[in-house]
Amino acid sequence: MNSSSMQIRLTWEDLTTGESREPTLNVPVGLGREFSQIPTEVNGRRVSRIALNSVEVSRFHALIDLEQNQVVVIDQNSSNGIFINGQRQTRSAIANGDTLQIGPYQITVTYAAITQQPPSPPSGNSQILFNPDTNLPDPRLNQPAPAPVIPTSGSFPPPSFADVQVEVQDLYATGLPVDEIDYATIGAGLGSFVWVDFLRIFGVKAEKIAALGIEEQPYARYKRLCLNSQIPLHERLRSNSDSCPDNIWGWPSYALREAWHDFFGGRLGEMLRKLWQVFAEPTFAETYTPRAGNVFNSIDREAARIGWNQIFRYARVRAIRKTTDGRYAIAYSRMGARNYAFIVARYVHLAIGYPAIQFLPDLQAYREKTDDFKSVVNAYEDHNHVYQHLESNGGTVLIRGRGIVASRIVQRIYEARQRNQNITLLHLMRSAKPQGNKYGSAQRRVENHYEFQPFNWPKAAWGGELRAILEKADPQQRQSLLADWGGTTTADRSDWRRIVAEGIRQGWYKIEFGEVERVERDPDGVVTYIKEKGFKGEMRLLANFIIDATGLDAKAKCSPLLDDLVSHYNLPLNHLGRMVVANNFELVEMRNRSGRMYAAGASLLGGPYAPVDSFLGLQYAALRSVDSLAVDRSPATHRLNPISSFSQWLKWALNHSP
Repeated sequence: MNSSSMQIRLTWEDLTTGESREPTLNVPVGLGREFSQIPTEVNGRRVSRIALNSVEVSRFHALIDLEQNQVVVIDQNSSNGIFINGQRQTRSAIANGDTLQIGPYQITVTYAAITQQPPSPPSGNSQILFNPDTNLPDPRLNQPAPAPVIPTSGSFPPPSFADVQVEVQDLYATGLPVDEIDYATIGAGLGSFVWVDFLRIFGVKAEKIAALGIEEQPYARYKRLCLNSQIPLHERLRSNSDSCPDNIWGWPSYALREAWHDFFGGRLGEMLRKLWQVFAEPTFAETYTPRAGNVFNSIDREAARIGWNQIFRYARVRAIRKTTDGRYAIAYSRMGARNYAFIVARYVHLAIGYPAIQFLPDLQAYREKTDDFKSVVNAYEDHNHVYQHLESNGGTVLIRGRGIVASRIVQRIYEARQRNQNITLLHLMRSAKPQGNKYGSAQRRVENHYEFQPFNWPKAAWGGELRAILEKADPQQRQSLLADWGGTTTADRSDWRRIVAEGIRQGWYKIEFGEVERVERDPDGVVTYIKEKGFKGEMRLLANFIIDATGLDAKAKCSPLLDDLVSHYNLPLNHLGRMVVANNFELVEMRNRSGRMYAAGASLLGGPYAPVDSFLGLQYAALRSVDSLAVDRSPATHRLNPISSFSQWLKWALNHSP
């Protein structure tokens, strides 16, 4: 091999988002935590440098080079070493397709210079945008968000929205309805609901608030995603009991309320078991999680208490602009004959949730080629036909992804097998998982190549020491911390672990490893072709259905609204492509004299709080932002003190309006 022409492709998953990284690099390649510490040259040859943000990775950890026409990896006296296919090595040749583990990163090495295979699909995940008319994912809406277009005469938003600031009088001049209000939240989902709940409890009247969205129930999209990913109303969510969107105090929690119902229903044993779970978790008992139906019913009760029906407005928001008088103009479409309107608000809150579903590019290529949307599906799409077919006819399912959603799909397949034993499950993973992430002295447990923790972040990241550390860290430190704390993990539940162990032992559940070359239609189903080491051949996996469980996408560019806002005001994005906010969740660059703009939810991952899309994350963001409004003496807001907080809790307990 000629080192001047030798290239390798390194493939790994971003530990925070689970998205694929696949750079093709010239050898030699240096890998380490600090880019500046990786040498730029080795023996007069330029080094391709890769920075891996984790405290488990040394500043200059490893070098991949050529020696005697072999690709080798050399440990650079790192603290935690390097592992080749699970075995620790200090200096080792790397075969094509080998897995290199550096700290928490599982990196697959392939020889780009000698491949004779057909072109690989594009790296990175595709997106399936949510259908704006139904809030459901539409598999045919798979194009990227359109670039912002400067309006022309007669279009909406009007031409004035091409400016940095809009004159309010120009909005009135259009002849379209204009409402002026103090507080507006965009999305009208759970993030908006929690923000409105805090505003009401802090003293703001319902008529001063507008929640703009396309579905009146604040949990509508979340509920649909739960149902699509096989979490029916009687099943338990993956959010814990400590945070309740319908109750800012968290007491009584969902667990206590459920235990209370068990007591009055004569189920004393069930009541004691739930209480034990709460008081002993997670040291002596598995973490309690609430049933989906109980959560939605409780939110309905709180929505009625705070006057959500009066606050909600059907609106598909098209654009947001600063106004010359220090407020914000919101252009939106609405129902009815005059279907365009404006809202001018002093304080704006963005909580749009996940705008798109991640979809693996090889599966997207298959669907575009075959127009087959039944055999290859995403876990967040409505795909109940898969389980109906399996229960009636049997068959084989191939799952991609190994996080929380994948664990629920495995459980659903297990349930289908109780009705039809002729069901086989293949679980395709890119590489083995020999050990879990480490941070300090703690290390996550791995079993059957799944990495376990109760939720997607360590518990201390929700409200403990890790939350405080992240909030104080600078952007570079946050990137490293999130890489160490995050990763693709699965809920640590004994029933689910038992299902996996039983499936492997009985032979109906098989885990395969490899890099997908292509996916093609076959008379007997769908075939996934997997590369074998050294390109000696291909592994052929035949299945009736493929389920992509790789998750959701919340980058700013995936949302036409956020993409327009970022482009128009040149807003900064963090290393994950998400919005940058202050510790009180304000978009500082959007400050407009006394006007303020805040945000919450998945679009902020990479900032001052890790589990941003959790129940507690939405509540924490709302508390910080609304409290900062009260400190600034925003209209009608009053900070809570022990007396007023207890008074408001009594109103909640008695179901009285705030």
